[in-house]
Amino acid sequence: MFVLKKIISAFFLPIPIGIFLLVLAFIFLIKDSYKKAKITFLIAIIWFVALSNQTVSNAILSPLENAYPALIETPNVNYILVLGNAHKSDENLSITSQVKSTAINRLVEGVRHYNSLKNNSNNVKLIVSGHSFDDLNSHAKMQKELAISLGVSKEDIIELHTPKDTNEEAIETKNIVQNEKIILVTSASHMKRAVKLFEKQEVNVIASPTEHKVYNTTYPSSYFNSNNLKKVELAFHEYLGMIYSKIKGEI
Repeated sequence: MFVLKKIISAFFLPIPIGIFLLVLAFIFLIKDSYKKAKITFLIAIIWFVALSNQTVSNAILSPLENAYPALIETPNVNYILVLGNAHKSDENLSITSQVKSTAINRLVEGVRHYNSLKNNSNNVKLIVSGHSFDDLNSHAKMQKELAISLGVSKEDIIELHTPKDTNEEAIETKNIVQNEKIILVTSASHMKRAVKLFEKQEVNVIASPTEHKVYNTTYPSSYFNSNNLKKVELAFHEYLGMIYSKIKGEI
């Protein structure tokens, strides 16, 4: 079910939708439906141009990223949970190259809170999460290795090796923290859905969003580029995820 969900959702992202429009235009063309071909091709061009624009992409992503403010000051809690993302094990590379950039960003935010709390308490625990999928190592294991290299004590790390998605992370976390408040660290674009899933499991979370993508710059190449398209892809992924979770009754 997990793999099927990922495959289906992949077809409803900006680039696959744009490619579908282009293929459809080509089909109309070879069938001599020139008017339909022109209209469909024009829609595809507008689609790609609009979604690669800085203003449009920011407008689509900002409702997600602005759902919760950044957690500048660290509150007094005993647990910090860093949600999993992605990695690819390769012994020939450093751990910072094996763990992908989004996962690194999340972990660094978690370690920032850990360091702040460690100065005042010996009870703080950093929870890292994520299964292996098609890799030899679980994501939790890789995040633990990275956390240790960043100065986190091995004894202060709790690993969740089995969760495949955020809902499973919420369920396993509830079993550990019970009714205690925790700092929840994930990407700003993902935080809105994550909080809903954790609240459904009655986990008392304090949101600590990171890796914000929405910003304006006057650098010439920023007005139309692939990074803007990536912002829209993140937004589509989250909106689709919320629809799926709503249908399943997870939020």
